[in-house]
Amino acid sequence: MAHFPVWRRCSLAIIASWMLAIPSAFAQAFPSKPLELVVHTSPGGGTDIFARFIAELLTREKLVNQPVNVLNRVGGGGAIAYTYIKGKRGDPHTIMTVATLSLLTNSLRPELDLGMENFTPLVMLAQDPQAVMVQAESPYKTFKDLVEAARRDAIVASVTSPGGSGRLLVWLLERETGARFKAVSFKSGGDAILQVMGGHTHFTTENVSEGYSAVEGKKLRVLAVSSAQRLPIVPDAPTLRELGYNIHIGTGRGFAMPAGVPKEAAAHMESVFEKIHKSAAWKEYAEKNMFEDYYLNSTEYAKHLAQRRVVHQEFLQSVGIIKKPGS
Repeated sequence: MAHFPVWRRCSLAIIASWMLAIPSAFAQAFPSKPLELVVHTSPGGGTDIFARFIAELLTREKLVNQPVNVLNRVGGGGAIAYTYIKGKRGDPHTIMTVATLSLLTNSLRPELDLGMENFTPLVMLAQDPQAVMVQAESPYKTFKDLVEAARRDAIVASVTSPGGSGRLLVWLLERETGARFKAVSFKSGGDAILQVMGGHTHFTTENVSEGYSAVEGKKLRVLAVSSAQRLPIVPDAPTLRELGYNIHIGTGRGFAMPAGVPKEAAAHMESVFEKIHKSAAWKEYAEKNMFEDYYLNSTEYAKHLAQRRVVHQEFLQSVGIIKKPGS
């Protein structure tokens, strides 16, 4: 066995203690000023409400030792907010909420120069799942009925934005089933749902949370959901995976920092958001808002976004939002 001089053993012990103390010291020193939580949508929308709940939780539960200010940077379909974050490179006091498709769409528009290398993914907490919903009196009693009808007749789906999650689900359904649907865009998920309730369109693929009051009021029926498991609020509705289709999507709810932030800062905020995910307050909020639990750490989240980006690029090219290479 090797024997080291006492002074050397002491030096090694001191160095080891310093190394162990670094994360703790960093956590105590960070953040050193108020945090800015950037939201790409207007006050009062789903993403804004989500961000303000998180900001309140961060301060109320003393998870950070500085105030958290929500900043709405609205416009350009999210481009204003993401450009702002890009300009904050290296600043660990700036965090943004991530609605998956909004971020991916902007990252795929070459004229914006907002590639994913400009952002540092932290965590994903949940997913707001989609549903295939029809009018209560609709002749389509099952998802199979709807698909078979679409192979014979012109079946119309009401969605929100041409590049949103509802429209994406219609595209995925076409790809998986071989059926063809006509998608018509409306200003909001609420408007898209009203079109179905009024009999103006055959179905919608918007978020379960947006249509649930109509489902509860027996004005809409859910034929299928896009979550990985059946949802407790609509337990009789099968998942698309159950029906044999490889579809699991929704509006992702996560967080990211600008590129170039200190690794210690990113790791610290990742651990803070992990604590939020484990809290009773978050579980209550997620259940109330009908979220699908879908926690991903920073490594998993970065991989998830990269995989989703490949599919999303194909989708955006297919519906004409971005050009195919060489076109």
